[in-house]
Amino acid sequence: MPGEPLGPLALQADRLLAHHGYAIAATIDAIDEAIPGIGGLFDPNTEDAARRAAIERLLGRDPPVRTPEPVAGDRLVLYVDGSSRGNPGPAGAGAVVIDGALTPPGETQLPQGLATLAELGRPVGANSNNNVAEYAALQLGLEGLLERYAVDWLEVRIDSMTVVRPVWADGAAHPGCDGYLRAIRALLDRIPEHSWTHLADAEPNPADAVATVGADIASLGP
Repeated sequence: MPGEPLGPLALQADRLLAHHGYAIAATIDAIDEAIPGIGGLFDPNTEDAARRAAIERLLGRDPPVRTPEPVAGDRLVLYVDGSSRGNPGPAGAGAVVIDGALTPPGETQLPQGLATLAELGRPVGANSNNNVAEYAALQLGLEGLLERYAVDWLEVRIDSMTVVRPVWADGAAHPGCDGYLRAIRALLDRIPEHSWTHLADAEPNPADAVATVGADIASLGP
């Protein structure tokens, strides 16, 4: 997966996220358990050396077995979002997979308490802009759901027309995002039917919170 420059600790955390299939909550829980008595990845009392040691121990284990949650039909919904503090600044990508049987096509309001199938996140770069993070989020989500499910029909819900236009309308990629665009198009070629729904800024996007955690990881020091 393409990536922007990250600090050594953030890069190590990204390796652990990949080890866990970018399931961000499971990864952070694993680090929490590996640093007993101190706290997890974002506890201000946790020293960087303790984080590094915990992550290395976890990377030495076999990847956890991932059993995808069952789906009710052949349609999935993918929410994606990117976050950049300072734009450019520490940036993260988030993606959330939802069973399409639980939300109508094109729906922008989700019912309360809706269960998700996967919540994926990663740091994108220590000094990246929001557009790069949006591309990274779409690639992350597509790779994650294709690793977990056989997808016949996919709806992508996204707030970035900067990504939508080149992906679905053959426009030019944002500068520096050609690698992401090629990867996204190749992934979409594996899905028989796919469409997109634009989310207005005021409409809920469950991927936003996950992208923010990715940005938190990208901001980790050396």
